[in-house]
Amino acid sequence: MKILIASSEAVPYIKTGGLADVAGALCKEYRKIKKDARIILPLYKGIKESRSYLNYTGITVKVPVGGRVTEGRVFSDKYDNYFIACDEFFDRQELYGTPKGDYADNASRFIFFARGIIETCKALDFRPDIIHCNDWQTGLVPLYLKKVYKNDAFFKRTATVFTIHNIGYQGLFPASEMPLTNLGWDLFTPDGIEFYGKINFLKAGIISADILSAVSVSYSKEILNKEFSFGLEGVLKTREDDLYGVINGIDYDEWDPSRDEFLPVQYSHNDISGKMICKRELLQRLFQPSDILNAESMPLIGMVGRLSAQKGLDIFIESIPDILSSGVKIAILGKGDEMFHRSFEEFSKKFKGMISVTIGFDDPLAHRIYAGSDFFLIPSRYEPCGLGQLMALRYGCIPVARKTGGLMDTIEDFEPLRSKGTGFLFSDYTASALKDALKRAFCVYTDNDKKNKMIIDGMKTDFSWKRSARRYMELYNAAIQKKKR
Repeated sequence: MKILIASSEAVPYIKTGGLADVAGALCKEYRKIKKDARIILPLYKGIKESRSYLNYTGITVKVPVGGRVTEGRVFSDKYDNYFIACDEFFDRQELYGTPKGDYADNASRFIFFARGIIETCKALDFRPDIIHCNDWQTGLVPLYLKKVYKNDAFFKRTATVFTIHNIGYQGLFPASEMPLTNLGWDLFTPDGIEFYGKINFLKAGIISADILSAVSVSYSKEILNKEFSFGLEGVLKTREDDLYGVINGIDYDEWDPSRDEFLPVQYSHNDISGKMICKRELLQRLFQPSDILNAESMPLIGMVGRLSAQKGLDIFIESIPDILSSGVKIAILGKGDEMFHRSFEEFSKKFKGMISVTIGFDDPLAHRIYAGSDFFLIPSRYEPCGLGQLMALRYGCIPVARKTGGLMDTIEDFEPLRSKGTGFLFSDYTASALKDALKRAFCVYTDNDKKNKMIIDGMKTDFSWKRSARRYMELYNAAIQKKKR
């Protein structure tokens, strides 16, 4: 089976969030099981600067964007992954925008990318059995195949799977940009890609892909309801029979504390003594050297990820003074909305020595926070899957999370009577519910036997990509069969 994973980001090339981890790790897993899998990405400035071994294939593609034709050049690497270069659209510091807002021409950029994917397949004579599209940036690909290329024999056997990683990001653009798609106005209807007077790229993928998936079983059910669907519950219900949930995995080659070179010492579930050494090193690195004297008695809470409203930062910020009054320290690493950058930086000054805030993406530090923290906080308003809790579990960092989406699919809430569970879950989206969950966690922290059992049980959980890749292969086969009908 020939598989093309179409994504706007993928590790190890470029990353802003979990989508990149999923796309890169999934392709890697397919290659382990001898599938012909390839990734296609825009050739961003960041990729050009960090990947000197990309080769220009000598192939160009001509992509209509509205009334003009834009040229892209196709590059590849040693794995036969593909990169579409167009400096006008992708030679920029960021992928989608700056902290002040999205790029004004994002519609043009990802119209070019979506149709460029299809044209690149033809130019390379690569006939995928499956194009696995991811999020709104590739939502137009299945629609173009259904409409513009429906009679093109080249794609006669090509089926599509469209994965919704986060329905809160839909690719909404003014109706005035509809001509840029080169699709007919007959599609600008409630049954098409119109959404409250705008164009909706995510909706394009939902209505046109052969099979749909969301990144956890619970999230695939949640998005059928108004509370979680961001207005798309109606169209999703019309595709309910084609919608599946597949939990994300993580790459255990990268996320393995027993061989992680970023850590001061390695450890495993067979011997977790190295975790305390990692904690002392992290305290010394982020706080005061004297803090290592209290390392065993002082809980350390870690947070790593995108700093946005979705992540429950409002109830966390409301809780910070009370959390710190419990004698804990907090280490935050992430990047996102400027308002949260400012809030956390103000807290780090106000509570100097108690909160460490690092704005940005720092991979080595992320590994150290997972290894050195006792608890990992994820108070998300909603969470399609979440990867942070999977990494935390792998490193023996006990998650404290809201009971939503993939968080409740991957974390077993602790039951004190049976001393069973891998984390602490809370249901209500309130600061008091968050603090109550942390109080439960701190109680276990004082009981070494219970705490160590939770750490070891969490480290033993298996969220590798092997199982998820098998499930996606089942969906690919279902899409191919549907395409034949």
